[in-house]
Amino acid sequence: MRSLRAARTLLASRSSLLSSRALHAAAAGRWGNAPPPPPTPCPGPSSRAGIAGAVSFSLTFATVAVAEVQAKERLPTDLLPRNVVLYQYQACPFCNKVRAFLDYHDIPYKVVEVNPLSKKEIKWSEYKKVPILTVDGEHLVDSTDIINILQHRISPDDEVTNEEETKWRKWVDEHLVHVLSPNIYRTTSEALESFDYIAKHGNFSYTERFAVKYAGAAAMYFVAKKLKKKYNITDERASLYDAANTWTEALNGRNFLGGSKPNLADLAAFGVLRPIRYLQSGKDMVEHTQIGEWYQRMEDAVGEPSRIPEVWS
Repeated sequence: MRSLRAARTLLASRSSLLSSRALHAAAAGRWGNAPPPPPTPCPGPSSRAGIAGAVSFSLTFATVAVAEVQAKERLPTDLLPRNVVLYQYQACPFCNKVRAFLDYHDIPYKVVEVNPLSKKEIKWSEYKKVPILTVDGEHLVDSTDIINILQHRISPDDEVTNEEETKWRKWVDEHLVHVLSPNIYRTTSEALESFDYIAKHGNFSYTERFAVKYAGAAAMYFVAKKLKKKYNITDERASLYDAANTWTEALNGRNFLGGSKPNLADLAAFGVLRPIRYLQSGKDMVEHTQIGEWYQRMEDAVGEPSRIPEVWS
């Protein structure tokens, strides 16, 4: 996994180097002292293909430059939290919020998949919900609190409050997450699709896997109906599409809400949407809204998971 990151970094650096040499005439002071390219004759019919190639090459260079601006900043080794273990449900949006933060900052962590029926893996905890994150033996709970605590530890000097970021983090917690369950468990087949994914990614015996899939799907199908009524949702998909469109409008033409790179609101929205992205509800969302491009940029920015081999209780 780390070798894959290294390969990607090397590829990006080589692409940047080639592009910079080719465009030396436009950016000589910035990219080095390579000799300028030979002069280009005035365009005529025979040179149009060459001009098109140059334009294409320039666009490639611009893409590389933007990608480098968006690249995540890895933490100094001395700021990395140690012995991090996440107790989670694989499809839980709040757990995925925490994972998105850890992955983006390349913080190594282990995962304990909790059985959603028995919760035997967290019997030791007075707090019976997930996520629970342990950092050097300290127990942190509630996804937003966990992220706030970790953010302060890795950026202790950053005391600036961004009102926009705070507003949209709250929107994710108080609105976006509430439209997900009615969509994920909208029909019995969609409920089974979700719990099949959960059952395959947990430390479950065959009997437990069967129970988690069918009992869990049945339970959440009815829970989703109650949530639909509680939050006055009349059309599940319409509510999901409206939320996705609200988010893309908030971007206001920016690659991320944070501008050139994701902020905590981007990571929160991406995290809660990640469990549904490749379920039917997520596929429908991307097909019927404009959120797909932002989501792809977030996938690229967050990169490969920084989780290390699972630990089971």
